[in-house]
Amino acid sequence: MLSGKHILIGVSGGIAAYKCPELVRRLKQQGADVRVIMTDAAKTFITPLSLQAVSGNPVSNSLLDPNAEAAMGHIELAKWADFILLAPATADLIARLAIGMANDLLTAICLATSAPIAIAPAMNQQMYRAQSTQHNLHRLSSYNWLIWGPDYGEQACGDVGPGRMMSPEELSNKLVNYFSYPGDLEGVNLLLTAGPTVEAIDPVRFISNHSSGKMGFAIAQVAASRGASVTLISGPVNLPTPEKVRRINVTTALEMHDTVMQYADKVDIFVACAAVSDYRVANIADEKLKKHDKHMTIELIRNPDIVADVAAMSTYRPFVVGFAAETQNVKEYALEKLNKKNLDMICANDVSQPGRGFNSDMNALNLFWRSGELTLALSDKFSLSQTLLDKIIECYNEKNRR
Repeated sequence: MLSGKHILIGVSGGIAAYKCPELVRRLKQQGADVRVIMTDAAKTFITPLSLQAVSGNPVSNSLLDPNAEAAMGHIELAKWADFILLAPATADLIARLAIGMANDLLTAICLATSAPIAIAPAMNQQMYRAQSTQHNLHRLSSYNWLIWGPDYGEQACGDVGPGRMMSPEELSNKLVNYFSYPGDLEGVNLLLTAGPTVEAIDPVRFISNHSSGKMGFAIAQVAASRGASVTLISGPVNLPTPEKVRRINVTTALEMHDTVMQYADKVDIFVACAAVSDYRVANIADEKLKKHDKHMTIELIRNPDIVADVAAMSTYRPFVVGFAAETQNVKEYALEKLNKKNLDMICANDVSQPGRGFNSDMNALNLFWRSGELTLALSDKFSLSQTLLDKIIECYNEKNRR
């Protein structure tokens, strides 16, 4: 599955480095050409000779290697790589990458490459949970770096929690999946909403929510890469349009509703990922409202329920997937919406949990459909979208076979 791919493995100084020979072996079995870079600290845990033996290539370490092409190994390897996997990625390596340092060969290559980069964190659970580490991971994720893991479990120090590097088998499968877009959405028309809606109070004030649109845009990007014809209806967000995606910008819930209904009978799958305002102002002021009394009353009226209206279509109805952002009783409320709105699937997330959901590059989802449920663990939104689309297509095809 990885035949002809150039995979560069960056090994930093963590105990999980002992898993790297097995990781390299698995990637070689999949046909990849693997080269390894080690930090000085990594050589404390595993020898370069062992990784050279399993990879079949010399192991690089020095930023100023006179034997490298034109003495610029960081440029040579940066251009060679089709994909860079940092495993294990320690808190120190993650911190240096987050601020753009290039003080060794590995960090210099990460700055000099145009190849995609994935990070497999490995550290003590308290170090992983530290605010600075989370900030650094979110920063790298915002650069479209992939965050693979960590796993939860017992650690070398005896602690139990998140911080274990994903297994070589899991990391190998991640790489295979990355390069093996199945094209299973060829010929499928997908309509998607993303981001918030904005409801004006007066010319300068409005009602909205914290949605960044990142989850919806990630789904659109992944769906297009798998061959779907994607139309993305987006509220006001500061995100670039994914490649091969048709984007329509709207502002209010009414605009989003009207636009969705124009396209809904022409698509196969509708994913309602946007955080649509439930209410709008009954009477929008023509001029800025001035402060007078201590209290102000604004009358709100209900906005149309976009996903319910699509699910209720009688002439032609697409496969309908809803989203539910909850802060409590996630399963109970999600199942209630699934049944009440007659959805085919609902994706629920607990936005009360730190580091996920709104304005985050990470998320976790609980999927519910008529015959089952599935929990998707915390991951970067791009990787999460891959797994989510796998399940959507499975349920979509199953429904069409009936």
